[in-house]
Amino acid sequence: MLPLRCARSPVALSVQLPSKRVASFSTSVCRQQLNSDVRITRTGKPILTVSGGRSSLGGYTATVFGATGFLGRYIVNRLARSGCTVIVPFREEMAKRHLKVAGDLGRVVFLEMDLRNTQSIEESVRHSDIVYNLIGRDYPTKNFDLEDVHVHGTERIADAVAKYDIDRFVHVSSHSARLDSPSEFYRTKARGEQVARSIYPETTIVRPAPMFGFEDRLLHRLASPTNIITSNNLEERLRPVHVIDVGMALERMLHDDTTAAETYELYGPTEYSMAEINELVEKEAMKPRRHVNVPKKILKPIAHYANKLLWWPIHSADEVEREFIDQEIDKSAKTFKDLEIEPVELKSMTFEYLKGYRSSSYYDLPPMSEKEKREEKKYLHVIDDQ
Repeated sequence: MLPLRCARSPVALSVQLPSKRVASFSTSVCRQQLNSDVRITRTGKPILTVSGGRSSLGGYTATVFGATGFLGRYIVNRLARSGCTVIVPFREEMAKRHLKVAGDLGRVVFLEMDLRNTQSIEESVRHSDIVYNLIGRDYPTKNFDLEDVHVHGTERIADAVAKYDIDRFVHVSSHSARLDSPSEFYRTKARGEQVARSIYPETTIVRPAPMFGFEDRLLHRLASPTNIITSNNLEERLRPVHVIDVGMALERMLHDDTTAAETYELYGPTEYSMAEINELVEKEAMKPRRHVNVPKKILKPIAHYANKLLWWPIHSADEVEREFIDQEIDKSAKTFKDLEIEPVELKSMTFEYLKGYRSSSYYDLPPMSEKEKREEKKYLHVIDDQ
C-alpha cells in the first residue's frame, strides 16, 4: 500500500499498485482538483491559487510601491496573509521595519529603490504579476516636488510595467483629481493618471477619498492640540473612507480581471464638513478644540516659506489651497458597490481611533449607545463665547 496524496485535499488515498484502475481513477481526481486551482493570467502565466492563510504557499507575486505609507501597510498585510509574495521597494531602512511581520517568513521581500533610478524600479517589478503604485506626497520637499513624485515617478513605474508586460497595474490617485484644479496636488495627480494610461492602457485607477484609521492625518490632526490654525472655517466638504475598506478593494482587484482599465472612486457613505468631523472628534476625545481662522492671503505665503525653511513637515501652501476645494465625485467611475463592498460609516469608528486622546478621568467611559445619542438630540446646547 502506498499513499497517493492529492494536491488540494490533505486526505491520503490508499492505492494498491496492482490495481491500475483504482490508481488511474485517483490520479484523474487529483488532476481535476489541481486544474481547478490553477489560473492563467492575461500574459499566459499559470498561477497556483491557494485557499489563503498566513503560511500559504503559492499565489501571486505583487510589488507595492509606497508600502511604507498609511495605506501601504493594509494592502501588504492582506496580500501576504493570503499566500502572495509581496515585494516592497523602500528608501529608508527604518521606515519598513513594521512590514516584516505582515506575512510569514519569506512572504515579504524588501528591495532598496530610488524613484529616479530606473534600474532599481525595473528590478522591483520584473518578477511580479501585479504592481500597485501607492507613492504620493501631500507637500513638496527639498528632494522631490509634487510633479517629481506624481508624474515623473508614475511614468518610470509604468514604463517598467510595460517593459516586462506585467499582468496588472493598479495606480492609486486621489479624489478631485482634475487638470484644471487650482491645487497643484490635484493637478499632478490627474497628470499622473494620464501618463499611466498612455503608457499602460489597462491601468486600473483608484481615487480614494480622505482616509481615516489608526495612522491617519484626518482625525488625528483634528484631535491634536497643535492644530489650531485653519483658513476656511472648517467648511471643506468630503466623504471620508475607512482605510481598511480601501485595502480590501485593492486586494479584490488582484483577483478580478474585469477591473482592468477601469476607474474607481472609493468614498464613504456620508458627506461631512470639516466642522462636523471636528465635532465628532471633540465628543470622542471629550476635549474642546479651538481653531483660529487666518485669511488665505496671509496663511498661504506663510505656509510656503515655513515649509521651505523648517526641516519637519508642517502645513504647506497647497494644503491651504485644498481647504477651499470640496471633494468632487466622478459619476462615471465605479465604486465600492461594483466590488461588492459595503463601506464603513465614520461615526461608528471614531471611538476606537480617538479614545487615546481622552484624559484619565474619562478614558474608561464606553461609547454612547444609540439611545443616548437619540436623547442628546432632544436638548439644545447654548455656548456663550463672549
